[in-house]
Amino acid sequence: MGARASVSDVSIILWTSVLVVACSTGRPIEETSSAFERRIALEDRVVTSANVSNPDANVDELQHLVVRNRAGMQLIVDEQNTQPTLRIVLPGHPTSDRAIEILFPEHVTVRERGATDAHQLYMFRPGQSGERPQWRRSERSLEYARDLPGGVHMLARATLDEDGVRFHFRMRNQSDQTYDLIWAPIDPRLTSEFHDVRLERTYVHHADGFDLLASETPGRLTMPLDRWLPARYLASFTWPVPAQRVEDRDGIAYYNKSRAVDAPFIATLSRDRRWVVASFTRTTGNVWSNPELTCQHVDPPAMVSPGGEATVNTKILVVRGSLDDVFATAMRQRDSLEKVAVEK
Repeated sequence: MGARASVSDVSIILWTSVLVVACSTGRPIEETSSAFERRIALEDRVVTSANVSNPDANVDELQHLVVRNRAGMQLIVDEQNTQPTLRIVLPGHPTSDRAIEILFPEHVTVRERGATDAHQLYMFRPGQSGERPQWRRSERSLEYARDLPGGVHMLARATLDEDGVRFHFRMRNQSDQTYDLIWAPIDPRLTSEFHDVRLERTYVHHADGFDLLASETPGRLTMPLDRWLPARYLASFTWPVPAQRVEDRDGIAYYNKSRAVDAPFIATLSRDRRWVVASFTRTTGNVWSNPELTCQHVDPPAMVSPGGEATVNTKILVVRGSLDDVFATAMRQRDSLEKVAVEK
């Protein structure tokens, strides 16, 4: 059998074909590119179906779990983890880039009606452990379905837009328990040019405008890292602002901002301040970050009755532009995200 082409070889062949067809037919490059993307998506669905009966093809299958937008941004299933992880790769960056990595989700947590404590049905573990989900790809989406303990069936879908990625979870309760809380937070972790360990470029929005999430803790900029970390920094949205500004929980310092934010939105600038990564949703209790990971959390909870379904949605914007422009985009799109829905 001959050697297989690498992902980069396939990309070169694809774009060479796009240019040749566009030049010979006079069709716009965008139209020609979209036609090729649709054809590749159809071929990938056939390949994925064939791999169900061919375990040896699993490694090759992962190479096909990539979607791209017109600007060249890529959404990729990360092959380094068996459990669901995605990467967003900026235009012009190598496909190996890990600057934006998303645990999809970080965990699934429930609390039954009448209980005081919640418990986890699923918790992400790094590396090659556990069973890899059966991913499906469409033209712009990557998704999988999974049965969890507690009678919960979860569909997880990530859709690449021109300005970022929408994340959708649909959880069906197949048990006879009512879950007053069901929670599946994504965990976007930022490294490289977006890493912000002292929260110098991570912002939230108040009624009077933007403010650094950690503006009320100026000492973080100069204190030794082993005093600053581990830490969590939180700002309330619909939840009451805690009276205690700093709490110690099992050796982790939790800092509570004294003012509530006016939108479920958190954003981090790249070091050169040209790119913005921002997470938002329709509503949530608070927004927060673990500065060591520079993660962004705007985690919407839901509830679901026996036989019912709950859907939750968030979006990550990845845009070259100003904070003001990105916030305006998020607020325009916020209402277009599906509401946390509960159906019986």
